[in-house]
Amino acid sequence: MWKHGTFTWNELNTRNPDAARAFYGELLGWTFDEMPMPEGPYWVARQDGAPVAGVFTMAGPAFDGIPEHWFPYVAVEDVDALAARVEAAGGTVLRPAWDVPGVGRIVIVRDCNGAAMGWMTPAPQDA
Repeated sequence: MWKHGTFTWNELNTRNPDAARAFYGELLGWTFDEMPMPEGPYWVARQDGAPVAGVFTMAGPAFDGIPEHWFPYVAVEDVDALAARVEAAGGTVLRPAWDVPGVGRIVIVRDCNGAAMGWMTPAPQDA
């Protein structure tokens, strides 16, 4: 079970997911399952069968000039309510909230100092 305000997911944003999967597979023992997405395949990294991270392909002009990086997500109780408070607290909503079926509702924000991260209200999971 997740708790509000705790890190819940990490995602590698890369232009070369094949090389990244080989690197982390060899050095950390991760295996990868492909999850089809409209933007192209998303890869779920697993350690001993448990999901530990994701691999996202940075493609298209929206990613020009952005270096490859790890991107964290924090679990929150209500993405929409929290996103509505970001500007008043000195931050910026970079990408409005959207739903990822079976995963949760996500918003991308920049904090008061310019650091970006994702907030997610995880979807209910079967026990």
